Amino acid sequence: MNTVPSQNNIIFTYALLVLIWATTPLAIVWSVADLHPMWALSLRFFLALPFAFALLWIFKVHFPRDKLSLQSYVAGACSFIGSQIFIYWSTYYLSSGIIALMFGLAPIITGLIGRFVFNLKLALNQWLGMAIAVVGLAVICLGGSDHHIQPIGIGLALMSVLVYCASMFWVKKINAPMDPMAQAAGSISISVIFAAAMLPFIWQFAPTEMPHAKSLFGLGYAVIMASLIAMFCYFKLVKNIKPSTLSLTTVLTPVIALIIGSLLNDEKLSGLAFVGVVILLSGLVLYFLKEIKASIHTRP
Repeated sequence: MNTVPSQNNIIFTYALLVLIWATTPLAIVWSVADLHPMWALSLRFFLALPFAFALLWIFKVHFPRDKLSLQSYVAGACSFIGSQIFIYWSTYYLSSGIIALMFGLAPIITGLIGRFVFNLKLALNQWLGMAIAVVGLAVICLGGSDHHIQPIGIGLALMSVLVYCASMFWVKKINAPMDPMAQAAGSISISVIFAAAMLPFIWQFAPTEMPHAKSLFGLGYAVIMASLIAMFCYFKLVKNIKPSTLSLTTVLTPVIALIIGSLLNDEKLSGLAFVGVVILLSGLVLYFLKEIKASIHTRP
């Protein structure tokens, strides 16, 4: 029997999702401390796959294997391994907080794709928010002279966000009738195939000894929390709160990620880079102005 979650349950789920999304970039950075980034990425999907299918079995979720579903799995895999390749690569050049900040731009890039590919209309505050966010991004690049922020890393992160957003449009266009858990498991399966195909090219970087505890923790966190628990939280919230409230995680996550990165990984921002972060976040707030006003009168 389906039951409606309590208000406290929804609030806890919302807070947990924001926390996971805010800490996942740091987990990725930690996981590559003793592992080559592509090996850390491959191991993440190799380990996540059995967990994903175990959950399908536990919750008795049907896993379709028809042509349309397979297309949807491939489209979803683009947001998994296709997007994450660039993120793991960017760890050479960016701090975890800045990586989270780049993913905060996902709704803006989604809006641009919707406008120029699908002719969807954007409000004036959304255009202004985009412009301010771009200015903030430029200031961050100018102020990021240390190893925590390098322009090549910004480019890689933006490419990751672009692939992620395009993948979401692709999945929605296919619109295969399946449970979200099956979609995730199928996309992880395709990601594992791509990761296996990548192994001959990265075999020389294979780990020769057991990674340190921090790397193992980061890898385990990415597998369990980011790849599985966050999926449950997200789809639970999709069914029980307004989209405007859920979309505000985009504003909350980068702020928390920057704080956590500073406290746990000694990630410092120069004065100019900090100003850029404030400008970019201001652009995000303006972009979501309508949603923020709506959420003031709505509890999650």
